[in-house]
Amino acid sequence: MADVARARRLSGRIKQIVATVIERQIKDPRLGMVTITDVRVTGDLHDATVFYTVLGDDEDRAVSAAALESAKGVLRSEVGRQTGVRFTPTLTFAPDALPDSARQLEDLLAQAAAEDAKLEAARRGATPAGEADPYRKPRIVEDDAPGDE
Repeated sequence: MADVARARRLSGRIKQIVATVIERQIKDPRLGMVTITDVRVTGDLHDATVFYTVLGDDEDRAVSAAALESAKGVLRSEVGRQTGVRFTPTLTFAPDALPDSARQLEDLLAQAAAEDAKLEAARRGATPAGEADPYRKPRIVEDDAPGDE
């Protein structure tokens, strides 16, 4: 089992190599605006999962995923050639869920801001329920008033 630091260095190097090869060497017209966001390598350095995002709609994502799968062999051989490791890790491409999660989070924040605005509008003309001064005050009993003795 390799150490964590070596796996981290290898994943950073694979990310750089794959991004460069996609940009400069892969001439597949199906490949859209692909961005390599992260690479995770297993502890034994035999498998690497490459996370990517694609600019566009669902059709663009599907077409780019097919193009990446067809270019997997070229990318793996280039990773093996440039890293020089004894066993070249197998590459698995997975779409990154980060943009979808960020979009969903932004929608939830906008919804919360709209609810806050509604509460603020309702609060503006409201008056408190009950007495104007809700705090207890000490009672003064008429029988114990000073000067009656």
